[in-house]
Amino acid sequence: MSLLEDDEEFLNSKGYRYEATPENSIVNLVIKDFPLPSAYTPDTVDLLIRIPPGYPQGNPDMFWTDPHVQKANGGDPHCASVKESYLGRMWQRWSRHWSAPWRPGTDGLKTFVAATIRELEKGR
Repeated sequence: MSLLEDDEEFLNSKGYRYEATPENSIVNLVIKDFPLPSAYTPDTVDLLIRIPPGYPQGNPDMFWTDPHVQKANGGDPHCASVKESYLGRMWQRWSRHWSAPWRPGTDGLKTFVAATIRELEKGR
């Protein structure tokens, strides 16, 4: 299992440094030094996206960060207090779920990363 060509092209076009690691039927995509909005600390994190079996027919759900992220005021982000172990690291799970209908053949990693950025920009 590896990333789709369109997804690799997207990641490369954005200049993201990334690693994709298969784990059973899931691909763990880590985008390194992913920038966070000023509402959070630290400034950058490693962002984990777990690409599910059947993708791109089905969509990724939630995202994870390492190191632990806090709001600039010191509080924890909304629905981001659970820690999970993947790839030998502890990740902060952001319980954010895809609300729009996923459009196979149209939506992909580009869509999911854009939704993740929009969610982070809310600063909650």
